[in-house]
Amino acid sequence: MRFRRRPQSEASSELEETWQPKLYLRILVLILLAAYAIAFVLENRKAVSLHFVFATADVSLVWLVLLSLAVGFGVGILLSQLERRRRRRRIAQ
Repeated sequence: MRFRRRPQSEASSELEETWQPKLYLRILVLILLAAYAIAFVLENRKAVSLHFVFATADVSLVWLVLLSLAVGFGVGILLSQLERRRRRRRIAQ
């Protein structure tokens, strides 16, 4: 079996197709985010007391921060949906 040699122009275009700077940038950003998340968890694993009106709970600080982030994100989405609904009603009237 005999292999043909590719012309020089095809070889350079193949090299350009394999080099994907956006892909490598995304991979680098994901690695940095993962490292940051690991450092965040390790720095905030101390247990803290969470005082409710009628009860107290001991919880890891990282879970408290992540729960607060999730609740804030959910409330933000709900408020944006309410605002969108109000705008649609104003336009329809």
